[in-house]
Amino acid sequence: MTLHVINKTPQNKSLYLNMLNGLSSGDAILLIEDAVYSALEAHQSLFKALSPDDIQLSALEADIQARGLEDKLSPRFSSVNDQGFVKLSCEHDKIVSWY
Repeated sequence: MTLHVINKTPQNKSLYLNMLNGLSSGDAILLIEDAVYSALEAHQSLFKALSPDDIQLSALEADIQARGLEDKLSPRFSSVNDQGFVKLSCEHDKIVSWY
């Protein structure tokens, strides 16, 4: 199982497509920094093919708050704090950062 950490906006479609093509069942995606914009409803087409039972979708709480997006995220995404980030990191065999 892999934790995929991404920090780019959804306008960087090629990066997202590369990341999505590398996913396996049991993996997780964590959006940080400007990538939290990808958790908005307007960008859910990026994640439409993902089953919520197979791929966990999360966004970093501090980055959500810094951008004023608290009540605007898709329900498919859970908000995680720094401790949640560490927990996700420990739960997965490897971490791939998409920058």
